[in-house]
Amino acid sequence: MLIRKEAPQDAAAVEDVHRSAFAPMTPPGRTDPVEVELVQALRDSGAWIEDLSFVAERDDEVVGHVCLTRGTVGNLPALALGPLGVRADAQGLRIGSALMHAAIGAAEARREGVVVLLGHVGYYPHFGFVPAASLGITPDVAEWAGPSFMARPLDAYTPELRGEFRYPAPFYEL
Repeated sequence: MLIRKEAPQDAAAVEDVHRSAFAPMTPPGRTDPVEVELVQALRDSGAWIEDLSFVAERDDEVVGHVCLTRGTVGNLPALALGPLGVRADAQGLRIGSALMHAAIGAAEARREGVVVLLGHVGYYPHFGFVPAASLGITPDVAEWAGPSFMARPLDAYTPELRGEFRYPAPFYEL
């Protein structure tokens, strides 16, 4: 397996990854999972950070993808994680874990302060994510409050990173 930065020619393969990974959660009336459109909308937004989008290759095929985009905590910059997807036929091979380690390592190298996400409480704590409320970070959507709203403080984290977290605009538009 190879983890590398996403390249422009990976766009169709990344769509296929999220189409496969999130197929069981496709809302009624939609042909594709929301994550397929979300990645493209994030790419087209000012929140996209080219150096923080990664793909996993296995046997020369893209089988996984993760991206970190620019969000805010209060008026300070923060990172939003997601989506993270692994093709259905490649799940269970620790590809998602490898992508997570690459994304967190790259965020550390950029001296970012915190990564925030809404995700599975049985998975993300393995990567150092804690309930965001324990860091004084709250969601801007009341329904997101709770244990699934998590944050990962990075080495450059400071206690000033407190307050309401806001995802990039495409998360609210889809």
